[in-house]
Amino acid sequence: MVIRVFVASSSGSVAIKKRQQDVVRFLEANRIEFEEVDITMSEEKRQWMYKNIPEDRQPAQGNPLPPQIFSDDRYCGDYDGFFESKESNTVFSFLGLQPSLASKESEP
Repeated sequence: MVIRVFVASSSGSVAIKKRQQDVVRFLEANRIEFEEVDITMSEEKRQWMYKNIPEDRQPAQGNPLPPQIFSDDRYCGDYDGFFESKESNTVFSFLGLQPSLASKESEP
């Protein structure tokens, strides 16, 4: 299982850059293996990301903004979903992974 974080390395938005860094740092700090996919370097990867975000999770206007998170080909969510799961200590479920010993998800 591969966690893939779709990012935009050349985004002019400080908010998007901060959100991308937040996700990447969290995954690194928790030793969760992931692949960072830069959509600014590949039109094919950008189109794959757009196509694989469920219709009910698409923004009302425009294209989905990075970061977007997938577990293999399963869409996990965007930054807001990631942030909510981080706040409720349920990131492992959000990512479709087995919970770590330190998370609420592992409590009986």
